[in-house]
Amino acid sequence: MRAVWLREFGGPEVLVPGDAEDPVPGEGRALVDVAFVNITFVETQMRSGTGPAPVRLEPPVIPGNGVGGVVSAVGAGVDEGLVGRRVVTSTGGSGAYAEKVAVDAGGLFEVPDGLALDDAVALLADGRTATMMVTAARPREGERVLVEAAAGGVGSLLVQLAKAAGATVVAAAGGARKTEVAMRVGADEAVDYGEPGWARKAGKVDVVFDGVGGEVAREAFGLLRDGGRMVSFGLASGEWADVPEEEARERGVTLVRPQATPEQLREYTASALAEAAAGRLKPLIGQRFPLDDAAGAHAAIQERRTIGKTLLEVSRPS
Repeated sequence: MRAVWLREFGGPEVLVPGDAEDPVPGEGRALVDVAFVNITFVETQMRSGTGPAPVRLEPPVIPGNGVGGVVSAVGAGVDEGLVGRRVVTSTGGSGAYAEKVAVDAGGLFEVPDGLALDDAVALLADGRTATMMVTAARPREGERVLVEAAAGGVGSLLVQLAKAAGATVVAAAGGARKTEVAMRVGADEAVDYGEPGWARKAGKVDVVFDGVGGEVAREAFGLLRDGGRMVSFGLASGEWADVPEEEARERGVTLVRPQATPEQLREYTASALAEAAAGRLKPLIGQRFPLDDAAGAHAAIQERRTIGKTLLEVSRPS
């Protein structure tokens, strides 16, 4: 099969397409013919071998952790009725940038009828994260909610979920193109945090969803009213917000740190897929790259040229 290899840490150019042995599903596992691969920002950090990535890869390795496709075979102990089903799944930390993956059958999510496979893949990680953040922060009707990185994969979903909860959503994003995108997905107002004085334009809020970290997050913290909540889901700036707990307590602000069991994480993913199938949630897929151009996808993400979700499209000879 075709795959993309990481043979050394470095820039996007270290992602090199090549051949790999076809995986075989062992006991309790399923073989998935991959159609789409989900790429996350943290994977660019893992590829570089630097930064606060949660997992360190050990080259040579096929990177990637989320795919969507069709089950083509199953190992011992797995329901053969899964063969032919459309699914999305994590690969366990690596192996996703490939035409085929063998995964734990217990980790599969069947794609609901009426939901496109590429949309389901875009929701695999981001839908789970956004649902968890909203569940933890609980924006309410009448509140003002600031969503940072609002044109990103998670941010665009947070805009929709906060609106569905009845909140007024202020989208914060970098540049006119991204603020326009955030308005299109449902934000009531938008500010460009690349401009001086953006926080003053945003005004006071009750909830902050922080997807940027760094100075942007610290300015956003200053906008919170007493009793407000702040929850972080990303660090596009390269650093966390680092807001002092003591200062938050003095201001009556709660720094929400969501925690979830594996069972709850599955529930969040299933919820996002169900909401999308019902037409109440729509992932924003901003760009697609062929499997062999994973390096181009990583470069676009690193250089902040992307909006929404970035997918790899896998094509196989007919």
